[in-house]
Amino acid sequence: MLDANSSIEPTSVVAKPAETAWELAKAQEIYHSPFNDLLFRAHSVHRAHFDPNAIQMSRLLSIKTGGCAEDCGYCSQSAHYPTGLKASKLMEVERVLAEARKAKAGGATRYCMGAAWRSPKERDMEAIVAMISGVRALGMETCMTLGMLTPQQSERLADAGLDYYNHNVDTSERFYGEIITTRSFADRLETLANVRDAGIKVCAGGILGMGETVDDRVSMLVTLANLPVPPESVPINMLIPIPGSKLADAAPVDPIDFVRTIALARILMPKSHVRLSAGRTDMSDEMQALCFFAGANSIFVGETLLTADNPGEDHDAGLFRRLGLEPMALAAKQDAAE
Repeated sequence: MLDANSSIEPTSVVAKPAETAWELAKAQEIYHSPFNDLLFRAHSVHRAHFDPNAIQMSRLLSIKTGGCAEDCGYCSQSAHYPTGLKASKLMEVERVLAEARKAKAGGATRYCMGAAWRSPKERDMEAIVAMISGVRALGMETCMTLGMLTPQQSERLADAGLDYYNHNVDTSERFYGEIITTRSFADRLETLANVRDAGIKVCAGGILGMGETVDDRVSMLVTLANLPVPPESVPINMLIPIPGSKLADAAPVDPIDFVRTIALARILMPKSHVRLSAGRTDMSDEMQALCFFAGANSIFVGETLLTADNPGEDHDAGLFRRLGLEPMALAAKQDAAE
């Protein structure tokens, strides 16, 4: 594990032209500014680009669980760790669509489907395409997370009408090797480029609480912000320590540090949806409220998030009522992103 006081070098990812690229030092300065100043700046940016009281609602379904060949230290689905999760086969298309109908009835406008693969195999592509087409026919946005993609696979998903592809970078380039050894940081960026080149919108973020430094978190966000086109959706996860995994005993994230990261993501990527993802069950209502004020405007709804617990819809609805928040309509979300 790297020392908490270690410095990091700016990411080697190809950045935008100098006049628009975010410098690591500037992003660090923003992150460390007085908390009230940081929140004011982030909320001002958020209000300039989105309705501050509208939250985009997504539902996530694990369409193929467990048995993954990757050794991601945070993951319950890795075959490398004794997490007790049994591997399953790819779900049938009709079952996936039945769950999508329930999600739509519950207010979700985007349906995300995840498979525990290093990358999809050709034999599974027909079913994946059918899932995308079926969910789109329901009038919902589609999102997939299937591991690494080739240009050809990306084109096929694009032809099927896939709206978003999720592929998180997880952490900084410097810290990445401490968490995953079965694929590189460059592999992650290559898949993001393949997806973007195919015309699919990008969903990419990371995880906090894996032993990374604050500077690692800042560097991760700078990497994403300096992509040729920043991700349209940026999920920020708080680690859920999984018994049996490499990070089972990881220390919890400081709530103020988490809110600061949300605020920086909003400032660096003003037009992106910033999503509170995994870990909301361990966030107080007050912490979530601060995240929404700082610029988070998307959540996953439902009782589970892949294999982890998620706040139930009743709890989320109650919190929304208390805060005066409303689910974001699909048409309004599309207008805001344009």
